[in-house]
Amino acid sequence: MTSISKILVKSLIVLFFTSVLSSCSNTTYLANNSDLSAEGSGELSESEMDNVQLENAEPQKCLAEEMTALDQAGLWDEKFSANNITPSDNITYDFPVTMNSKVNMYLNLFQNQQREQFGRWLAKSTRYQPMVEKELEEAGLPKDLLYLAMIESGYNQLACSSSKAVGLWQFMQATGKQYDLKVDKYVDERRDPLKSTRAAVTYLSDLYKEFNDWHLAVAAYNGGPGTIRSGLAKFNVDNFWDLAGKKYLSLETKLYVPKLIAALIIAKDPEKYGFTEIAYSKPLRYGTITVGPGMSFEAIALISNSTTEEIQRFNQELRLGKTPLNRPQYKVKIPKESVEIAKSNLSRLHSIVSTGYKTHKVKRGETLSSISKKYRINKTTIQKVNDLHSGTLASGSKLRIPYSTITYQLVPEGSTGAAAAYKDSLVLHRIKKGDTISKIARQYHVPPAMIVTWNGLENTNSIRAGQQLALYIDNGGIKNEKTAVNTDSSKKNIKIIASGGYKNKLQQSETDSPYQLYNVKHGDSLWTISRKFSASTSEIKKWNSLTSDLIQPGSVLKLKKV
Repeated sequence: MTSISKILVKSLIVLFFTSVLSSCSNTTYLANNSDLSAEGSGELSESEMDNVQLENAEPQKCLAEEMTALDQAGLWDEKFSANNITPSDNITYDFPVTMNSKVNMYLNLFQNQQREQFGRWLAKSTRYQPMVEKELEEAGLPKDLLYLAMIESGYNQLACSSSKAVGLWQFMQATGKQYDLKVDKYVDERRDPLKSTRAAVTYLSDLYKEFNDWHLAVAAYNGGPGTIRSGLAKFNVDNFWDLAGKKYLSLETKLYVPKLIAALIIAKDPEKYGFTEIAYSKPLRYGTITVGPGMSFEAIALISNSTTEEIQRFNQELRLGKTPLNRPQYKVKIPKESVEIAKSNLSRLHSIVSTGYKTHKVKRGETLSSISKKYRINKTTIQKVNDLHSGTLASGSKLRIPYSTITYQLVPEGSTGAAAAYKDSLVLHRIKKGDTISKIARQYHVPPAMIVTWNGLENTNSIRAGQQLALYIDNGGIKNEKTAVNTDSSKKNIKIIASGGYKNKLQQSETDSPYQLYNVKHGDSLWTISRKFSASTSEIKKWNSLTSDLIQPGSVLKLKKV
């Protein structure tokens, strides 16, 4: 290859890695989605929520520096040797450690240009070290493979590479599935530290069984066993270093083994290399408790006397901030010292859906249609909540946008149960033929997940006609608001809470009608109302076109004036 060709190749390589770096952007965490309603509240969608939870794999961020250092160390087309290294006193290796120009390159890089980054990796390493070394030792593998996770992800459970490899051990989805890591809309077990470590240990065991050489095995972990297998056969070589000297392996795979060796050399003797003031993390410790589907991080935090942020850190495999809706049970991780109190509190946990409001300032050119689309809520609801008599909006005006919120409480000890303690918010729904959880959720303006949780259902499909569902809807939680959407399926009226504002047809004609209006209160039934107004239940149902005896607090009934 001519010198001009070499320069061109190196330029293309640098350009490639630079584009890889620029294709990822920094992201932040999202705690949970507990305030998303069935209609939507204008917050992030499920796919968007998962995206903001992932972060760039930090080892990829410094590839440009590595390419510059590699250029200075010499390209991989020269023949080079790999010599054994003499460890310092009291330092032992159970992974084969060799020394050459590429290992030296990384030793220099980690101590200088990437010093801050490597210091962070060292600090994080002790969070996972006991768990990873235990799994490696039980499998009979070198415990030094702990540092493979360092160069893969920087010990970040949420790391995501440009090729969509995820987690501590950077599994692609297909390989993860091959090693029993489940990935669906609710869970990504590549982000579970223990499950992904066990998968990585099994995968590394399989690779070593095939190649009988740890350098080749870890190269295959990066570049794929098929690539290594074919390369050994093509060039009739039997070790990584000879294969790396050929124009065959990708630069990433060639760099992988010396990078690992340099990382473990420093990590096992950090003070020798100038890393003297590292604030090492405490080892990961947690307990588990089995809960039902759809339980949010907020609820788990409440029963375990923890915080939502801490529960999130323990359960980063949960993509939507709640336990899966497609499993009857799930083991969530909580602080180890909180296991017993969480078990005690679990039966006392109760959740209620209420309505909150956010403010939207109308921009020039915005319409009711565009705003309703933005917040995923129908135009009629926005009109009624804001007492709008037309669809014309003035720029700069403010709209109140309703959305469902979920609050969690613990039933007092000694209570006979959640339904008794929160009877004021209890609504019973008898399932009719054709009903679905989604349909019922839309009818009552609650998230489907809450119906699953309230009723201990296995999933959103486990209902049948005739079954009775319990829903806990805090109508009182919006008593100070101007209007509230009435969830009475037979009328779909707007209940007037304060004077003025939108009035439905019943209220507009109240003065000249033979009927009077009655707001259903908590504890009312058709029978108690019929006694109060000297009417039969059948008459009340006829006057209000009711098809069942079910009435809800907050609904408005039409009754004959006495």
